[in-house]
Amino acid sequence: MIHTGFPDKAALITREEKVSYAELFRQIQRYAELFSNRKGEKIAILASNRVEWVYSFYAAWLNNCCVVTIDAGASKDDIAYILNDCKPALLFTGNEQRNLLNDSLALAEFKPDCLFFEDLVFPEIDSTVVPEFSYADDQMAVIIYTSGTTGFPKGVMLSFGNLIANVKGVSDDIPIYTAERQVLVLLPLHHIFPLAGSMIAPLRAGGTMVIAPSMQSADLLETMKNNQINIMIGVPRLYELLYKSISAKIKEKLIARFLYNVVRVFHARGLAKKIFKKVHEGLGGHLEVMVAGGAALNPEVGTFFYTLGFDVLEGYGMTEAAPMITFTRPGNIRIGYTGQALPGLKVEVRDGEIVASGPSIMLGYYNRPEETAEVFKDGWLYTGDLGNLDSRGFLCITGRKKEIIVLPNGKNISPVELETKLAAGNKFIKEIAVLLHKEMLHALIVCDHVALQNAGFPDARLYFRDHLLPEYNREVSTYKRVSQFTLIDTEIPRTKLGKIQRFMLEDYMGKSQPQKKQKAASYSEEFKIIGDYLEQLIGKEVTPEDHLEYDLAIDSLGRISLIDFIEKNFGVIIAESDFQKYQTLADLTTFVAGHKKWQKNQEVSWSEIIKEKVHLKLPKSWPTIMLIKNTALSFFSVYFRFSANGMKNLPDGPCIIAPNHQSFFDGLFVTSFLKRKTMMKTYFFAKKKHVNTQALSFMAKRNNVIVVDTNEGLKESIQKMADVLKRGKKIIVFPEGTRTHDGALGEFKRTFAILSKELEVPVVPVVIDGAFRALPRGAMFPRPFTRVKVSFLNPVYPQQYTVDGLKQKIWQVIKNKLGK
Repeated sequence: MIHTGFPDKAALITREEKVSYAELFRQIQRYAELFSNRKGEKIAILASNRVEWVYSFYAAWLNNCCVVTIDAGASKDDIAYILNDCKPALLFTGNEQRNLLNDSLALAEFKPDCLFFEDLVFPEIDSTVVPEFSYADDQMAVIIYTSGTTGFPKGVMLSFGNLIANVKGVSDDIPIYTAERQVLVLLPLHHIFPLAGSMIAPLRAGGTMVIAPSMQSADLLETMKNNQINIMIGVPRLYELLYKSISAKIKEKLIARFLYNVVRVFHARGLAKKIFKKVHEGLGGHLEVMVAGGAALNPEVGTFFYTLGFDVLEGYGMTEAAPMITFTRPGNIRIGYTGQALPGLKVEVRDGEIVASGPSIMLGYYNRPEETAEVFKDGWLYTGDLGNLDSRGFLCITGRKKEIIVLPNGKNISPVELETKLAAGNKFIKEIAVLLHKEMLHALIVCDHVALQNAGFPDARLYFRDHLLPEYNREVSTYKRVSQFTLIDTEIPRTKLGKIQRFMLEDYMGKSQPQKKQKAASYSEEFKIIGDYLEQLIGKEVTPEDHLEYDLAIDSLGRISLIDFIEKNFGVIIAESDFQKYQTLADLTTFVAGHKKWQKNQEVSWSEIIKEKVHLKLPKSWPTIMLIKNTALSFFSVYFRFSANGMKNLPDGPCIIAPNHQSFFDGLFVTSFLKRKTMMKTYFFAKKKHVNTQALSFMAKRNNVIVVDTNEGLKESIQKMADVLKRGKKIIVFPEGTRTHDGALGEFKRTFAILSKELEVPVVPVVIDGAFRALPRGAMFPRPFTRVKVSFLNPVYPQQYTVDGLKQKIWQVIKNKLGK
């Protein structure tokens, strides 16, 4: 089950450590020795993703045990039910689950022995022995609990043969997983999708699994940046958030939109990798494969990433198939389809329903023979999903036959269970129905307004928002929480037998009485900033009184994105576990206002900023740089009355050349008379918006032009300039920042003075006189025979000046020379 050919290679990587295959084998044996007397029994794991999860899982298999994986975010009721149902002899867990486990054990009749990872004491073992796993194909390997139609979790029994059929299909038959590839472990391993795809498959192939510390975007991007992630496994919601962030940046710029449409129309995915190299680098620079599963991927999102050059492999499956039924092959991708059948698996559509048969189909539901018989008929698994197959065997999902709701994260939900719990003992609810609306669990409620009035709740909406839903959500697993609700004044649609007609519920969303809200135009600056961000995130207008969960329906990933946004923009760090303290947007913005770290009242430490390392690859100095310079000199000498003096004032070492800015030609005016040795060591800085084509970018990288993105801020631009000076080079900086509008000398910015002062390099003032007359702003053609003169003045050394004093000194010297 684990590749044994690479003992020194990294098998597991976390933020804190790298674990080789040899060390993995040693840890598995250490854990196995802890319960070597429990061979053949069931072993449960209740923990979030961590290396100990992997050790205990494979240790159980080494002891010929069946593993029961339990969601670390499950409710105490669900955990108690699972323990009573399958009766594991032993349970591994961590300190972070200690309180939850104690509450669960208090409810459970069956109480297993519990081992906490932090308290384990290991026996001595022979660390050189490679563990040998012994199993039969039909032997039960894991029990994965998923929602049942009755509301209680049901255990899906999967054999070793089921799992091996899946893993072989994507490694031996279709080499997606190889020894050379690293796989990002992002989703919780208790679910069969990441269990098979991000742990079992890569370790069997000899690859490396890289465990992200959390799903927070900062942790995700840091993990991808610090490791060579090749395969990313995620649910559609994750890819949608990435899509919103990346596509927004592309849509901001006309040239980026144009280039995206070009590569999309011509299917130029190879070219897209080069044009949108920054996108790839933002995701680590090595990502090749995006695997999406658990729910349907939005075709627009899939097309976007496929166009950018990623292999988007969407699959369809369920826990009962361990998990894959169909998956997309690299090189044969059709967005909107979930691929072709897993090798060795037969897939058909019978009366519109997808059915499957083969070696990956489950053994059955644990202790549920009747429910097993409902879905498993004559060797075929009846999935309850609707779809169709084309002539090449590509599967398209069209809907669901069963009432079970499939969330975007792949979780299965019984709406009947949620409806029963919400309405239990509540005299204010006449009817209730739960549906999936805009990827959120949403409750339609018919309430008794008279009873609410008599009980002292004149506003029915506030009662359900502030009392019923919070109380319900505190008691259920996180994925069963209802995020939104709508009060309706008509009956919920039902059949003659009283069964809810769920296919009609979406139409009833519009039968509510809309709540009129006033957007606070003069609300705090914090609200405006955070509110604008949220409106982009959720696509609707927000107000201060909006409840973050029930009005805005911010899900877990959206919550993480908001936390990141607040930290980056206000310096306020909010733990995800503390986020629930802030019920309304007003609560949140008030907290941010009281704890934000203002920088406008703080002195910027340019010394520290300039000391920070910055990655800068200097452009190459091609011979074309001298060709361009000499051609410009020849043209200017003929077209204008062009002259220059004072070039001897340029020092041999690093310096800042600071000219006034009168025309589009100023850069060439300044460099036309420079000697080759000086020219090769002199660098320009250009704004990215001005180097906006491939041709210009190509020329810039080979002619001493360093492109800076003003969107990245002043800090990074200064760091790049400082890096050039530290290397003993010269830079040309126009202190005015932009060309003059009327020929007068404009105000100078402080950037050049900061660099000069902090690095103790001289500034050479340069006076360009006559360029504005030759080519003023708005002119199409330069005026011939205009006198243009460039004067290099004596260098000014910074030691005796403050930053502002140096800035003013250079401005005054140039102004005096201009005589204006």
